[in-house]
Amino acid sequence: MSKEYVVAVVGATGAVGSRMIEMLESSTLPIKQVRLFATIRSAGKVLTFKGQDITVEETTENSFEGIDIALFSAGGGVSAKFAPYAVKAGAVVVDNTSNFRMNPDVPLVVPEVNAHALDAHNGIIACPNCSTIQMMVALEPIRQQFGLARIIVSTYQAVSGAGAKAIAETEREIKEVVNDKVDPKDVKADILPAGGDKKHYPIAFNALPQIDVFTDNDYTYEEMKMTNETKKIMADDSIAVSATCVRIPVILAHSESVYIETKEVAPIDQVKAAISAFPGAVLEDDPSQQIYPQAVNAAGHRETFVGRIRKDLDAEKGIHMWVVSDNLLKGAAWNSVQIAETLHERGLVRATDDLKFELK
Repeated sequence: MSKEYVVAVVGATGAVGSRMIEMLESSTLPIKQVRLFATIRSAGKVLTFKGQDITVEETTENSFEGIDIALFSAGGGVSAKFAPYAVKAGAVVVDNTSNFRMNPDVPLVVPEVNAHALDAHNGIIACPNCSTIQMMVALEPIRQQFGLARIIVSTYQAVSGAGAKAIAETEREIKEVVNDKVDPKDVKADILPAGGDKKHYPIAFNALPQIDVFTDNDYTYEEMKMTNETKKIMADDSIAVSATCVRIPVILAHSESVYIETKEVAPIDQVKAAISAFPGAVLEDDPSQQIYPQAVNAAGHRETFVGRIRKDLDAEKGIHMWVVSDNLLKGAAWNSVQIAETLHERGLVRATDDLKFELK
């Protein structure tokens, strides 16, 4: 008989945490019990899993005894502090924050792309950035057949990627512009484009070419995440990657304009066939019928939708495409649960013998 697991969700009351619970409800993972954790402010709340009431517990250093798999989505600071304690207690951690992504001891995994990286895990597995995940699903079938030399991506990211407060700010601003006739540039903003930066700008009827704060090279951290994570996931530092990340007033599902240059000439019909056959990817590409991926259609779905695939007019090996996915599902909650399923399928839900992560 297959082992049944005790699964913890850390950050259970958040936007991603609540969707992790939903994904676990329909998961193939054999689950004995689900335990839910959050901050002391949320402890005591009652959530449901498959119709059963579960009381949210405060996350502490001693929370993880008896836990087999711990899904973390409560912020990088929480993961940095508590994930090592979960590993020490014998759990395998799937972390949805940026804290461990570039750690050389931590696999960075999109199951359709590099599930093999799980084999060498040391107790913690990282989920990539939401925008990176969907791009990897779209590009991996092309990389497998034709190779990849260059990626240039421009993202059009939903405000849900910045959290519940950003959603509320967007909705408030739109109402002020539409109902109260406030000029969009005069709407007060408190959060976007980046909560930790000096200035804030309205998102209503606007596009903000800044996600996260800027680094010393004038790219934002979000843009550098896409660059560095792509190279790590594809295990190829030779791929040239450049990103421009933009926040737009869409609530759910990120869109991306992706330009690639392949190593070998890639006929478009073969590119489309490869994407159509790839797990987790859905081809939506018929310009004659105006069929292409849209955020409103991708919301609520686990798949990554790919369309507008066409040859560059000047570069023989250049290809353009449009990629859309639900940033809270495949971009976060579903990818995390999918990693847990893959760990089970590969017999990798086990305690690590050597704790490589510092207890804080």
